Amino acid sequence: MRKRILVTGGAGFLGSHLCDRLVEAGHEVVCLDNFFTSHRGNIEHLLGKTNFELVRADVTNPVQFEVDQIYNLACPAAPGHYQYNPIKTMKTSVMGAMNVLGLARRVRARVLQASTSEVYGDPAVHPQVESYWGNVNPIGPRACYDEGKRAAETLFFDYHRMNKVSIRVARIFNTYGPRIHPFDGRVVSNFIRQAVAGQDITLFGDGSQSRSFCYVDDLVDGLMKLMAAPDECTGPINLGNTNEFTVKQLAEKIVALAGTKSKVVTGRPLPQDDPTRRQPDISLAKKVLGWEPKVSLDDGLRRTIDWFRTIDLTDYRPPTPNFVA
Repeated sequence: MRKRILVTGGAGFLGSHLCDRLVEAGHEVVCLDNFFTSHRGNIEHLLGKTNFELVRADVTNPVQFEVDQIYNLACPAAPGHYQYNPIKTMKTSVMGAMNVLGLARRVRARVLQASTSEVYGDPAVHPQVESYWGNVNPIGPRACYDEGKRAAETLFFDYHRMNKVSIRVARIFNTYGPRIHPFDGRVVSNFIRQAVAGQDITLFGDGSQSRSFCYVDDLVDGLMKLMAAPDECTGPINLGNTNEFTVKQLAEKIVALAGTKSKVVTGRPLPQDDPTRRQPDISLAKKVLGWEPKVSLDDGLRRTIDWFRTIDLTDYRPPTPNFVA
């Protein structure tokens, strides 16, 4: 059935891929974005579509649309971006959640919150399961994002319990792919940008910290399956790839796949509260949604490297002055 769907943060990395899929499926899509960390080029190819509308606005302000579904993806997700203005980051998570929930209540729309694996903090449980309450420093430099997303989850479930709003909460683990911002400061974008340029790849610490990397197409599949799931499937549900790699292994893979002579250099100090391990338990997503990632890390990295080679880096700028390569 054709639906009218609002995607906040729709011009960002994840949001633009989601908009692609929804437009292709024939839905009427309203993309709302303030273009803080997103890029117009991500959605430029959609501007001529009759079932796509771009609205430049900030989710911290009340929104008024007649829609059937809402995907709330609006929030800077890279540490350098969300730490640049931590108060604004917290407002985006909390006030943004209140605004989309208020809209969902008024128009009786289903609303999905793009939460994050960062709600688990530096986890004492590995791999991370949805029942784990996390190990988060509430006053550290990452708290604006970690606690903002945790507060957003609280709001979603309170609106669900008190106002019967139909909610979905997805806890998204590290995701990568074409359109990832070249200057977001995270490992995949940093390493690929450096490798393609033939520069040395710089690692924080000794590179032994681990991550699990999910290709963007798989992640979008999971979001859409969660949105379409029965009413009792509120979540939270982990969405991510269970294959765990050290940061050093990732760097070595990228050098090999890019075919460059870049060297892997270790020893830069680790950022405060940086999680040492990150891996999702996706048993619930498999059981409830019938979802699991299909794209291997090697295949996904090849596609992402190929995309990096097609773009002109001068078309992009670091969204914040505290960018660290």
